[in-house]
Amino acid sequence: MSVQGEPFYLDPTFWVGCSFVVFVGGVVYAKAHKKIGEMLDARSDAIKAQIEEAKALRDEAESLLSDYQRKQREAEKEAAEMVAQAQEDARIMAEEAKADITRLVERRSRAAEEKIRQAEAAAVKEVKAVAVNVAVTAATAVLADNLKGKAGGALVDAAIGDVEAKLH
Repeated sequence: MSVQGEPFYLDPTFWVGCSFVVFVGGVVYAKAHKKIGEMLDARSDAIKAQIEEAKALRDEAESLLSDYQRKQREAEKEAAEMVAQAQEDARIMAEEAKADITRLVERRSRAAEEKIRQAEAAAVKEVKAVAVNVAVTAATAVLADNLKGKAGGALVDAAIGDVEAKLH
């Protein structure tokens, strides 16, 4: 504010106002407002382009995400199917192994029973052979005692005659 009696050109406010008018006039004369507007428009267009590109990238990322989620679900389903199949295969293999073991045990049991029968038959045969040998030995001893002298000679002649008659 000017003090009473002082000329207006000595007031700093006057000079600030003049400077402002000169500056605005210079800006208008140099058409800087148009250049500033063009720069802001260019910047706005660049930002819009970046926003559109970001939207496109976001859409692509969402698409990829949904594809990977779908693939993950499919992979999990396939893994579950593989586990189920492996469990089924293991169950079948266990059943087959049980059946094989059962057949093996039956075969070995039959073989053991057959060996036992054969051993029994061999033992019976051996006992009979020993019994026959004992009987022959006993009969030989008894006959040797009974066939001494003339009665034994007559008995041997009669036995030879019987053998000749039976052979012819």
